[in-house]
Amino acid sequence: MITCACEKIEMAAEVEEVVPAGGAHEIKPYKIHVSSKYLDLTKQKLEVTRLPHELSEPKSKDWWEPKSRVEVLIDYWLEQHSWRTQETFLNAELPQFRTGFTVPSSEATVRIHFIHARSSHANAVPLLLIPPFPFSNLSFGNLIKLFTEPEDAANNQPFHLIIPSLPGLGFSDALPNNTPVISSTADILNSLMSRLEYPHYLVTNASSGAASPAEIDFKLVHYLVSCYPNHCLGAHLISPPISSPELREAPIEWAIWSLANLFHVPMLGYRSEDFSALERNGYVHTSSREPTATPIGLNQLGFREPNTLAYALCDSPTGLLVLILKILSLLSPKKQFSSAEVIQFSQLAWLPGPESAMRFWANCVRHPETAPRRSSFRPRVGLTVFLGDEPSADENAGAEAEAEAGHLIQEDVKDGYACPRWAKAKYRVVYVNRAPGTSGLLAWERPELIAAGIRAVATSILKWDSRLRPKPKAQVTVVPLEQVIIQSDISRTIQPLSPPTKPDPTLLTLPTIDERGHPHREISDETAVASDENVGGKASPQTPSPVHLSPLSDE
Repeated sequence: MITCACEKIEMAAEVEEVVPAGGAHEIKPYKIHVSSKYLDLTKQKLEVTRLPHELSEPKSKDWWEPKSRVEVLIDYWLEQHSWRTQETFLNAELPQFRTGFTVPSSEATVRIHFIHARSSHANAVPLLLIPPFPFSNLSFGNLIKLFTEPEDAANNQPFHLIIPSLPGLGFSDALPNNTPVISSTADILNSLMSRLEYPHYLVTNASSGAASPAEIDFKLVHYLVSCYPNHCLGAHLISPPISSPELREAPIEWAIWSLANLFHVPMLGYRSEDFSALERNGYVHTSSREPTATPIGLNQLGFREPNTLAYALCDSPTGLLVLILKILSLLSPKKQFSSAEVIQFSQLAWLPGPESAMRFWANCVRHPETAPRRSSFRPRVGLTVFLGDEPSADENAGAEAEAEAGHLIQEDVKDGYACPRWAKAKYRVVYVNRAPGTSGLLAWERPELIAAGIRAVATSILKWDSRLRPKPKAQVTVVPLEQVIIQSDISRTIQPLSPPTKPDPTLLTLPTIDERGHPHREISDETAVASDENVGGKASPQTPSPVHLSPLSDE
């Protein structure tokens, strides 16, 4: 039996969704629930997996031969991984919501799934965190406490954290066909923040922008901070794919760079670390000493046509698993993820179907968009760049040993270094961090660098822009009642009354926000599309206090 996309969606939902009276644009709490039929289908496909043959020794030095690794992971997926356990865990620990948006170029409603964790601190600032493409937002619960409940809140800015799932990924709907993906997604995310009653907010990447497929992570943040300056007040860019200044675009910055690059010495904001990092991260200097970048990260794949790969991956969970392994090895070659983590990444990509992510990626490559630029406006940004690792004889020897043993051969991954001074041609740079090593997958390896960067941006903006500061609550002064004057209907004489007893202080206390207008609602089991959504009124942005999530284990 052939299973088409429509049938697969029906399998993933045990009941049809009933649109509530408030409409699809209402914010509704969200609970994941995948149909048992679809989980059974996944198991059947894994059981009949046909793996490619491997040639006899010696192992090839040019091709990746992961069969021994893949066989172990397939066995783990079949015998030890329990999606129901993970489903219960995610629903219990992550404050999930979903709401719909109408795309101007289409009449279709695109529903966006997002995590919304509010801080308990009064000075918290709204923060939109863009998850690295193509990961689901459900993989980043470990970041919640770091941002919302910092250990030293007096010195570390807390945030109200919003982590969306990009259209077509996880449990967010895909964009309609022929829709410009970057501008449409940025518009949806900006509208989401307004709908959550955050008219002003900050945004950050969570991984290298230069290594992102088609530079999607960077483009989304750049578009938000450039095209919505009255709402998105600042951004934190991680390894942005920016180039050296051009004469026509920024003549002053071009002249400064030309002088520094000509003499190849630290001057006027350029440091010796910048020049050494440029060479270490794959830049080649021509006779004019102008740097030329080479493709890095997932951009090495040159992905432009989505259909062939989409058909293969939609039919094969094993094929998708191997692609996930390749993505992890390209983005973070030194990080060793457990079997449980790798299978969870694969499961989160497999359940909704990978075809929408493939099309999102290909659209960004084939139809690049440029954010309109205002000549007199430069967004405020913070930068985190990575200087790269110094090559060592031990590492080269280790790579040769791995090749001889037939293990996974890692790519020579570069971050694509950009001098922080280059950014001044387009941005007002308020923070710079030249971090050692490579970016990898920061959300798991060095999440404190993400937090430090966006906190520095917040501190800078809060000094001059009051819009980012939380509005103070209205103060009501209650004056004790000394006496009441009444006028008699009979005698028309004024009679003072003795002072009453002091009123109960609890009667004078203003009701809390939750008591005033945000009743707690229960989730209904009667509505779901791969989820359970409540069908009551608009959900309050006052979500429960976040819970720190421990990493997945093999147990």
